[in-house]
Amino acid sequence: MFLTDTELADLTKRKRAKAQQRQLNAMGIQYRVRADGSLVVLLAHVERLLGAQDQAARQRPARAPNWEALAHA
Repeated sequence: MFLTDTELADLTKRKRAKAQQRQLNAMGIQYRVRADGSLVVLLAHVERLLGAQDQAARQRPARAPNWEALAHA
């Protein structure tokens, strides 16, 4: 659901929250700041922004009706 602290550090190549914020802003990635100053980033937003869902959609086979099943009805 959310990026872990390690994933966020890997994504931004930064360890401090303020530096991570600057990097996320530069990348166009939305985030929220918690009361303790740590960052919350949705995994789904990062995947969508970086194209992971587009790639997954292209890999899924197209669905088609099973016309043979109608012939046996």
